[in-house]
Amino acid sequence: MKFSNTLVSWYLQNNRDLPWRKSKNPYFIWLSEIMLQQTRVAQGLSYYLKFTRTFPTVFDLAKADESTVLKMWQGLGYYSRARNLHFSAKHIAQELNGQFPTSYTEIIKLKGIGDYTASAIASICFNESTAVVDGNVYRVLSRYFGIQTATNSTLGIKEFKALAQSLIDSSQPGTFNQAIMDFGALHCKPQNPLCESCPFSDSCVALEKKITKELPVKEKKIKVRKRYFNFLVLKTDDNKTILTERKGKGIWQGMYQFPLIECEKKIHQKEIISSEAFTDLFPDETTLSLFNSKEIVHKLSHQHLYTQFWIVETKTLKNADILWENIQDYPVPVLIANFLEAFEMVK
Repeated sequence: MKFSNTLVSWYLQNNRDLPWRKSKNPYFIWLSEIMLQQTRVAQGLSYYLKFTRTFPTVFDLAKADESTVLKMWQGLGYYSRARNLHFSAKHIAQELNGQFPTSYTEIIKLKGIGDYTASAIASICFNESTAVVDGNVYRVLSRYFGIQTATNSTLGIKEFKALAQSLIDSSQPGTFNQAIMDFGALHCKPQNPLCESCPFSDSCVALEKKITKELPVKEKKIKVRKRYFNFLVLKTDDNKTILTERKGKGIWQGMYQFPLIECEKKIHQKEIISSEAFTDLFPDETTLSLFNSKEIVHKLSHQHLYTQFWIVETKTLKNADILWENIQDYPVPVLIANFLEAFEMVK
């Protein structure tokens, strides 16, 4: 109980003024929690404000088409979050009459919601005593208790969840959960934690044993896959281009891209022009030039994309049906959005 009281006391004096904390509306809490997965608050805040203006209710989000939702999400990455959010919004609006589930066991059934998000919504909105465990919580608990179990191991996930659950203040679970998340984000930071002014400095195992930098422990990451992308950026004399929607379950599902040739290694202009994929797309006379002299390396969680953008110029092409001036209407990955910004500057 002492840990909980100290933590909540710190929170009441130091908590962040965030717009979703002014509400107990589960739709707003859900939206904020999904956005802040893999995303810093500073980046996610503007997206949250934009989303709640455009989709003030779950019905508004449910009525939107997926392409609009993805366009709004553009730049946040991890686009499966947006697709799952949209899917669950339609389920709530159409199957549950707009009524958000009110318990952890029902909330976690929604697509795209795991233990952490379900715990956050259940505790903040419905006062259910279920503890959140995220990166911030792992860090605080591993350091305070000196736990060296890997946080991304099966054993670690169970151990930290049980520990967090044993510490939660059942009289104010939502406040406790927000307190431990803020404490990890603002005070017990990954680098340079504020140990000298820490309210737990007299009882923190990591501080006492001088192992703060070693905690939390994580098992080695999955090997990063290297992929080599060549985007063929068509520009016809009548100012048209080609964009196609990415299908399947890979990265950027539902987003749009220029025609792509993926290779096992970096390739050069002659290899592009002589490839079957290129001649199938552009049977008529074309001019091909490399836009970026230095390969762009776009880093995702488990893969690095080594990317070249090739400008393809031709008179006309039957398959080119998108005007350049309308490209901004399509949701594209941030890699392509950055290219378009750079391309506009040199046109």
